[in-house]
Amino acid sequence: MTAQAAARPRSDYGRLLAEVSAAGLLQRRASRYLARLAALSVVSAGGVLALLALGNSWWQLPLAALFAGIAAQVGFLGHDAGHQQVFRSRRANDSLGLLLAGLGLGLSYGWWVDKHNRHHQAPNQVDHDPDVAPGVLAWTSSQAAGQSRWLQWLVRRQAALFVPLLVLEAWNLHVGSVRAVLRRRAAGEGAVLLAHATVVVGALLLVMSPAKVALFVVVQQSLFGLYLGCSFAPNHKGMPVTEAGDPGERDFLRRQVLTARDVRGGRVLTAAFGGLNLQIEHHLFPSMPSPNLRRCRPLVKAFCHAQGLPYTETTLLDSYRQALRHLHAVAPHRSG
Repeated sequence: MTAQAAARPRSDYGRLLAEVSAAGLLQRRASRYLARLAALSVVSAGGVLALLALGNSWWQLPLAALFAGIAAQVGFLGHDAGHQQVFRSRRANDSLGLLLAGLGLGLSYGWWVDKHNRHHQAPNQVDHDPDVAPGVLAWTSSQAAGQSRWLQWLVRRQAALFVPLLVLEAWNLHVGSVRAVLRRRAAGEGAVLLAHATVVVGALLLVMSPAKVALFVVVQQSLFGLYLGCSFAPNHKGMPVTEAGDPGERDFLRRQVLTARDVRGGRVLTAAFGGLNLQIEHHLFPSMPSPNLRRCRPLVKAFCHAQGLPYTETTLLDSYRQALRHLHAVAPHRSG
């Protein structure tokens, strides 16, 4: 390092990064991830044995809930692989992500990583963050006003319909994956998605009747989507949304901290959410292994307080209330 570089003042984020790095919190923890994979494998094997033992029975449906939970945990591991958190090698991380997302969940890893990286680069920024892009729901008043006529009815009730709509999230991810594969003409990834569907449906048909298989898949995928939605919604929904033309460009530190919130709940909630309840720390350090986020939190919180920067944390239920309150506030309301 030159004398000029040493004398150059660090940015606020640079100083925080140096502190976090010195604490060893950016070091990979592959053994922790392998332990999680092993535990998931054991639970999955138990679920398969239970499925075989029950046979062609409607009592299989409670197992659909178990497999929905397993799928969400697989998704959290795929998320971490996509952020290069597991191994030092990018190739190893991407190989794991492709295995978990493609074969494990039937989702396009490449499409999701691209979409999610754009979210991280510009969280809650309209026209940049795909998670607040206009769609079925409106995240700003201008989006709500611009909805088509038939969507206006839904937008006016979007706060009440938000949770029920989450059951469609997994189906939405599958549709997005297929569209991305067809658009990119990614034959290899398309074959992986087809292999996932063939193996899952084929295995279920060996045990259950077609009607039971269809209902099993609907229940499992709907609960999977609900789980994912309830895990991601507390992170940014209800936090400030920046529209095009809004004044005041934020630096990286403030862009990440001011648009995210942490959710308190202890180790059980952190395990259930794959560490994503510690969203501020994750957005500041996307490649930090999720097992380190809890140790990082006090450093980030103290740094933000020293900078006079709001650090938002709340309970799980209050995070949902804030999200629903925001959806209600931006929706059009009829007078009278």
